[in-house]
Amino acid sequence: MSENKYVDLVNESKVTANDAEVNAAVEKILAEHYAENNTAAVHKFLLGAIDLTTLKSTDSPASVADFTQKVNEFEEKYPDLPSVAAICVYPNFAQVVRTVLDVSDVDVCCVSGCFPSSQSFIEVKVAEVALAVEGGADEIDIVLNMGNFLDGDYQEVVDEITELKHSCRDARMKVILETGALRTAENIRNASILSVYSGADFIKTSTGKEYPGASLFAAYVMCQVIKEYYEKTGRKVGFKCAGGVRTVEEAVQYYTIVKEVLGQEWLDKDLFRIGASSLANAMLSSILGETIKFF
Repeated sequence: MSENKYVDLVNESKVTANDAEVNAAVEKILAEHYAENNTAAVHKFLLGAIDLTTLKSTDSPASVADFTQKVNEFEEKYPDLPSVAAICVYPNFAQVVRTVLDVSDVDVCCVSGCFPSSQSFIEVKVAEVALAVEGGADEIDIVLNMGNFLDGDYQEVVDEITELKHSCRDARMKVILETGALRTAENIRNASILSVYSGADFIKTSTGKEYPGASLFAAYVMCQVIKEYYEKTGRKVGFKCAGGVRTVEEAVQYYTIVKEVLGQEWLDKDLFRIGASSLANAMLSSILGETIKFF
């Protein structure tokens, strides 16, 4: 597509870019539908939609192996509950997780492409993605180049995402928008549009690092873009919230937004994820009715 084509795509979108309208829509959805979704069945689904995440400077092969082993033990201890959807780690640990992980329906996810800033040479980003996939990653989470986006260089943004998508080969690619830095509904909408038309399999709110994390405001705009894109192309793109989603209440709120904007079809771990480190214990405690610190 030409540069003008991307500008046209953004300009043609019917998704609202009005911040007040987005806030009002979110409030209305939660007021009308949150209570009906705050159930044990939904909590179980949400447990199975978690990308269990460790992204610390102190991560090591041994600590990541122990982290992964917990997921193996969970399946043995709680066979009636769903396992998490994926284990998300830095790319140099892909092979560790792949080697230790025994649960067949849990994916290996790696943040890549110079996470969390996306500031490096494209050759470095491509190599990192390729090495993560070679190490066993099923899913790759990259960060949209916000500098180029905010400069209005849409072609550069699209070219980079497209090249990284190619480097993913058969792995699923999630594009992190860093919505806490984009801030406005217009920026979040436009970044979402560029990402989905560049081949993103998921769009994700945040890195959870430098800027504010996930927000219901961003989730609503992103889901509206996914809906509009699906209606135009027939291709389903997933949604992932990440960065600060720690409580059961927050998780149910995101579930409610996804359900009301995108519908029942998106309530599947192949199309809806929550990136979290502490949420799994909170969800498990809610399901079992007692405080559990398993993970």
